Amino acid sequence: MGSIWDVCSTGWARCGRGAIVSTLGLWVAVTGACAQVTQIPDGQWRHLIGLGASVASGNTKASSLNASLDSVRLTYEDKWSLAGSALQSRTEGSTAAQRAELKTQYDRDLSLQWFGYGSVAGLHDEAANIESRTSVASGLGYHLRRTADGYWDVSAGLGYSRDRFLAPTVIDGQSRRSRDRLELVLAQESTTYLSDGARLKQQARLLPSLRDAGEFRAELSAGLNVAINERLSLTASLTHRFDSQPGVGFSKSDTQFVTGVSLGLD
Repeated sequence: MGSIWDVCSTGWARCGRGAIVSTLGLWVAVTGACAQVTQIPDGQWRHLIGLGASVASGNTKASSLNASLDSVRLTYEDKWSLAGSALQSRTEGSTAAQRAELKTQYDRDLSLQWFGYGSVAGLHDEAANIESRTSVASGLGYHLRRTADGYWDVSAGLGYSRDRFLAPTVIDGQSRRSRDRLELVLAQESTTYLSDGARLKQQARLLPSLRDAGEFRAELSAGLNVAINERLSLTASLTHRFDSQPGVGFSKSDTQFVTGVSLGLD
């Protein structure tokens, strides 16, 4: 989270944190230079749009379609980011997964080390029985490391989330159609340039409930981007989500591993 300036081939830029949800298959992104959003501190919006699909036929009939959005507006004092993703998957003619997520975050530097942030997010996930999840959060962060080779930030804040379920689910012995949570938001995020053409990014968030002792959510993600040339890159990402109280009949953990090829267009 927060701002981090590093020297890229296009000049001064700041690392982004777009979220991409996909399935195994081909992922083609239409974006700025280096297969990432071009980030120049001039106050202009810049965008990355990703599309992907996979199809299998024969003994197994399956298909999936996904799309993603990553937009950034950057200045020397602040950053406003917007990220979205959508996934539709069908197996043997039936919907296997349907997920859509949209989130935005504003970061403002308070000093060379400290920054403040505010975020809003929305989620729809049929597999997890979530008709809608609305989340807001705000807090403070600290830059542990800021160099030309990457950054490492930590942050803490307060968040509120409200879930509406597609079908009533049993939580703590009660059938519910909705649930709200006041949460502590603890996070750390880093980006490291392993070489001129390879970038490793990871993020971890822990969200313990401030109302129900012992209940918490956790989110872990890591991604590797290796450039083939100025426009093509190989990508691999791993995402793991955990909810200690998802409701009776639903898994606490959700893991996705995605590989693909990204195409950069300036």
